[in-house]
Amino acid sequence: MNLSPRDKTLTLIGILLAVFLGALDQTIVATALPKIVEDLQGVSRYAWVATAYLLASTVLVPIYGKLADMFSRKRIVLFAIATFLLGSLLSGIAGEFGTLPLLGDGMSQLIVFRAVQGLGGAGLFSLAFIVIADLFSPRERGKYQGLVGATFGVASVLGPWIGGLLTDYGGALIPGVEGWRWVFYVNVPVGAVALWFVAMRMPPLRPKDASARLDVPSALFLIGALVPFVLALQLDRSVYPWGGAVTLGAFAVAAAFAVAFVLRSLASSSPVLEVRLFADRVFATANLAAFLLGAAFLSTVIFLPLFMVNVLGVSATRAGLSLIPLSIGTVLGSVFAGQIASRLGRYKGLMVFGGVVLLLAMVLLSTMSADVPYWRVTLYMVIAGLGVGPGLPLYTLAIQNAIDPRKVGQATSAAQFFRQIGGAVGAAVMGTILATTLAAAFAGVGRTAAVAGLEAPALSGGELASTGGGDVGAAVREAFGAQAEALVAALDDPDPQALARALEASAVPDEARGFILGAAAQARGDAAAMAALAAQLRAQLDEQADAVAATVAEAVRQGFADAVTAIFGALVWVVAAALAVTAFVPSLELRRSNEPGAAALD
Repeated sequence: MNLSPRDKTLTLIGILLAVFLGALDQTIVATALPKIVEDLQGVSRYAWVATAYLLASTVLVPIYGKLADMFSRKRIVLFAIATFLLGSLLSGIAGEFGTLPLLGDGMSQLIVFRAVQGLGGAGLFSLAFIVIADLFSPRERGKYQGLVGATFGVASVLGPWIGGLLTDYGGALIPGVEGWRWVFYVNVPVGAVALWFVAMRMPPLRPKDASARLDVPSALFLIGALVPFVLALQLDRSVYPWGGAVTLGAFAVAAAFAVAFVLRSLASSSPVLEVRLFADRVFATANLAAFLLGAAFLSTVIFLPLFMVNVLGVSATRAGLSLIPLSIGTVLGSVFAGQIASRLGRYKGLMVFGGVVLLLAMVLLSTMSADVPYWRVTLYMVIAGLGVGPGLPLYTLAIQNAIDPRKVGQATSAAQFFRQIGGAVGAAVMGTILATTLAAAFAGVGRTAAVAGLEAPALSGGELASTGGGDVGAAVREAFGAQAEALVAALDDPDPQALARALEASAVPDEARGFILGAAAQARGDAAAMAALAAQLRAQLDEQADAVAATVAEAVRQGFADAVTAIFGALVWVVAAALAVTAFVPSLELRRSNEPGAAALD
């Protein structure tokens, strides 16, 4: 299909707007989520708002790829954007009309509508690379696919900022409409512009082989494998451990459907994802490397803000802004790698270079102490972004360059799918490392509190592991305050043994207890002396509370530092494995046309 440069540019603008729409939503909603669950009274279902979107957007990626090989790309893109916008509008009105039949309360409605968003979001990213593959030859494609990574990076920078503004101040736009609802409504104007560009300027881009048909059984088997697999990864490990019946059962169901999918795919002439594609070395190795890099990237995005808030003590807003250097590095790495690949006609050296830079970043992040300065973390994140950036366009480009153009839809969607699944697996595994490390650290905190004579439930190791220890200082002071009031009450008790029992249960040092008992005996009957003694007790326990609170808070801070650096230590090995796999990706010269045919250079 011969298109004018103007048509290609306008189509590219529409596709990049669709990518911006999906990428912006991923970050903007996360900022508003605490306020959303507060208004909808659904804190116990907090995680399901993200899980519903993740599940739908991950499971349907391969199916979008197959549909793109069967029907007009334009029709599929329009469907994806329209579905995403419908989900956005519905999410914005969740709970406005109270409890609804079948859908339930506002929080349940939001979860369902986020899944609808995910149905559209699944197509936004994979179709972007598929459409660019139609517009440009592999030799030209790198620089344009680099723009997709750059668009994603820009949206990642703007998302948290816009989300915060709308959540805090959006309520003033229309009286009676909560600010967080604009987090979803803001998608409408952006999506409308994207729809217009695609509908009015994008050519049909019909597939090269229109005879392909969707094999429904293989699609159902794939969905049956992915749904329990992704759900098992998202389960709360404190309730459903890895070795528990529910988790193992979900993985068993996923494995059974996966086997059925493979068998059906081998027998079908048009499966949703051809298993035979894995016989191609580029397809197999590039997807494995993308899986590992997806795990490293998403884990970094999730756990770095945890370090910033709980170790460096920055605000949640500033912690979100700490990801901006990562996004800037990603944009630069993606754009420049795409440009260089298009000029040289080679991709492997750039992929290896990106892997080495990312490995360096993970090593640096794994060495952070609890006292690391903010500027150094910022530098490490820029390095990480420069390492991540080249992989965003180049692994997909390598796969597209090696695969028969008639199968570019399912091959491209497979690259996106494995990156997303890698992120889900990586986040789940790293979350387990976090929980395990924190549990050990917080057990020590609980012992410290017990030694100080504090037995408050909030200071037990298990409770700290559950809450994260965010209010540990307040819990310490509250416990000491309760002890002080018990001692003051015992001073007024006519039973002379009441004070002795209260002292035994308190954090007052042993050497001071005798003095207090003697002073109380001398002051008995003297109201002024008793008041002075009560004030002295309160002052002593307040001083001890400050000392113990500082000790416990530092232990919690150090625990988070150890846990997050342990995660980055594990990611060093993940990135090293990705780099090793990348070394085995065959280097094919980038084709100058969209016709198949290239020879391996190594």
